[in-house]
Amino acid sequence: MELLEYQAKELFRGVGIPVLPSQRIDNPRDIRRLQLDYPIVLKSQVRVGGRGKAGGIRFVENTIDAIAAARTILNLAIAGEYPQVLLAEARYDAQRELFLAVVLDYQLKCPVLLGSIQGGIDVEAVVEKMVKVAIKDEFSPFYARRLASQMGLEGELLQSVSEIVQKMYDLFIFKDLDLVEINPLGVSKDSELMALDGKITVNEYALGRHPDLISLVDLPQISVPVSEKMLFQPAEFLSSSLESKLINQAGNVGIITNSIGLALASWDLLCQDGAIPNCCAIVNDSEIPTQLELALEQLSEELDELEVVLINILTDSETTTQIGEAIANYLLPDFHQNRLSRSEDRLERPTALISRSRREIRQSPSKPQPETQLPQLVIRLVGGELDLIRERLTAMPVHWTDSLEEAVSLTVSLANTEITD
Repeated sequence: MELLEYQAKELFRGVGIPVLPSQRIDNPRDIRRLQLDYPIVLKSQVRVGGRGKAGGIRFVENTIDAIAAARTILNLAIAGEYPQVLLAEARYDAQRELFLAVVLDYQLKCPVLLGSIQGGIDVEAVVEKMVKVAIKDEFSPFYARRLASQMGLEGELLQSVSEIVQKMYDLFIFKDLDLVEINPLGVSKDSELMALDGKITVNEYALGRHPDLISLVDLPQISVPVSEKMLFQPAEFLSSSLESKLINQAGNVGIITNSIGLALASWDLLCQDGAIPNCCAIVNDSEIPTQLELALEQLSEELDELEVVLINILTDSETTTQIGEAIANYLLPDFHQNRLSRSEDRLERPTALISRSRREIRQSPSKPQPETQLPQLVIRLVGGELDLIRERLTAMPVHWTDSLEEAVSLTVSLANTEITD
């Protein structure tokens, strides 16, 4: 999963890799609120290469030219991909351009440092002068200096480039990435270094450990297979904001999560461990508790083949507590009312009223819904005040953990048990 340039530079900034002042542009009107001094450069934010040669990078001197250029770039497809956003950035006078990268080499089974004295858009020149240093032992600054030396750098430039390589490696390891690349790394006449472009490839299987990376993923750019049964039909009052989708397959495991990145990671991990996912519902971050109850209800009612539902949601502590309450509201109709009796100043939430009334219909003589028909729930939540909720749900088919590996393992175990039964 590859990040866009502006997203990669946010991570660069966080570890101290120098980047230029910049501003995200969602539409040409944003140019009028630009907080950068002209001249600037406007860059198409796409994941494919060749945007410079295709006209996706424009240098402009004033607001009128910038608005015209922004409109042109936003309507310019590069290798079939249209940009959703642009990056406006200060111009930089680079006297030299270098190439640096840290990549996971699956053949060598270790990280590798890559460097070239020739950076920029001339790929053949970059590759021709490429040098490589494999990190086969514990990393130390020696490896970074060795790369810079093999690139032919000397003196102060060797030291400063080595420091950039160290920061790239730290980011690579700390965020469990597959690739960190700077091309070009600009060198000014005063030997100042600047990451003029950046590329980061995220390891999808590690997203569960890095919620900040999940928030960086550009959801519209990720394609998910569509089928007639895929669309999640929410209640009418949520139809404008629900981002949930179902992926239909012949399996007995459902997934509920709050991002496509986390959904893909959960799906792949389950498949790796031998489970067969049936569907995935993705709830909107702004309305997780409300939509979670609706997702649980619909999965339970419409997909009889589901035996286990993995709820894998990463969010802040307050919302995590609300998620626990939403699960309790769904399973125990009187749970929310019991909490109200202990806190008289707290108003009943609409989601509790909706879920309770729906359960009353579900459990009425005309439409019985015995608890034994509910799928097993494996809930992976981190943080929040969940002790009381977990205590009240001890008799329910609910399993709690804050570990993604444990949640996947437990889901697979329960799914396989149901199949053998």
